Amino acid sequence: MFPHIVPGNRSNGSSKERKKLMESLNIIGSDAAEQIHQFILENDIDALIAQNTNAMPMTLVGAMAVYKLSSEYKTAVIFHHHDFWWERSRFSGNYMEDLLKEIMPPTDPSLEHVVISSYAAHNLRTIRRVHPHIVPNCEDFSNPPVMDDYNRQFREDLGYSKDDILFLQPTRIVPRKRIEDSIYLVSRFQQKYPELKEHIRFIISLYQGDELDDSYVHGIQKIADTEGVELDLIAERVASVRGTDDQGRRLYTNRDVLVNADFVTYLPVWEGFGNALLETVAARIPLAVATYLVYKTDIMNRGLDCVEIRDDYDVNGRLLIPDNSLEQIYQIVTDPAVRAMMTEHSFNAMKKAFGMPVLQEKLKGILESYGDEILASRRRLAKKKTTFSV
Repeated sequence: MFPHIVPGNRSNGSSKERKKLMESLNIIGSDAAEQIHQFILENDIDALIAQNTNAMPMTLVGAMAVYKLSSEYKTAVIFHHHDFWWERSRFSGNYMEDLLKEIMPPTDPSLEHVVISSYAAHNLRTIRRVHPHIVPNCEDFSNPPVMDDYNRQFREDLGYSKDDILFLQPTRIVPRKRIEDSIYLVSRFQQKYPELKEHIRFIISLYQGDELDDSYVHGIQKIADTEGVELDLIAERVASVRGTDDQGRRLYTNRDVLVNADFVTYLPVWEGFGNALLETVAARIPLAVATYLVYKTDIMNRGLDCVEIRDDYDVNGRLLIPDNSLEQIYQIVTDPAVRAMMTEHSFNAMKKAFGMPVLQEKLKGILESYGDEILASRRRLAKKKTTFSV
């Protein structure tokens, strides 16, 4: 549909091609905005919540449509941002930078912005002079993942015994998750406690992400082979809802996998916040966490009881894993009482800091703060509906 120009690559595309691309994007974006606007009119929608549409250039048509809704149709929009395009090196120095600066995100004072961490808030204030609300990732601790008759079949279905020790990486496979460090952690643990090695399996539950080709997957598989770690990629058996695949095999949710795990590894070099961390805590599963930036600023001092590994790396970029971390893990996976005490403490602490009541209170504050603009948008829409009906 568009000329072949990669946003992060200056070597692609002539000036003529870039102009054609921008014209096409403007036309298609305008058409999408009109369709959304009609839907808003027909359904009496007061405000649009733009979920990460104008922070990363993954859907330029969508971003353009939302931008036009906010700037031309004067629709009330609350932008919810996770992370930003200028934080990713592949988007720096691109031919579309002027456009990205204009629409990702727009800075009109009639718009409201929400981010998921104090770091993201600082970033947006510094780069775009926008003062956002902070709403962290939250979890429904009143309805946590639990073992039931369905997910109790997981181990048998996937060939694990009740004695196997399942280390789980409950994330997508992308480089910033630093899955290689999790493999090294499991390898070090096996070396220190060789009597457990034959029972240890390392599982990655989710799929290859959208940030890479197959090379990273092949790379971690090679590392696992070299380190003698039994690695299982089970994404084909994990879905957003329970069901069966085309072979009639049971499909499990990521939460079903979590409640069957003995220990979770979560050692990213960067995270916008940490959904997988909160889901793990809600499932009452112990975990090891690397002290990535947002963890240090927004999570670390909230009472989480975990195996905390400082984000220190050697000359080869490998996470430094101290022996006492391995000793902590051993105590957790071999002593049910220690595990229960740690996970219950973490559950209660994270429920207080990041439970649904926290989310409800923050959303209430945002809607109250943005109430006047929502009312103004409602009046504009009502006037348009009256005009169109004549």
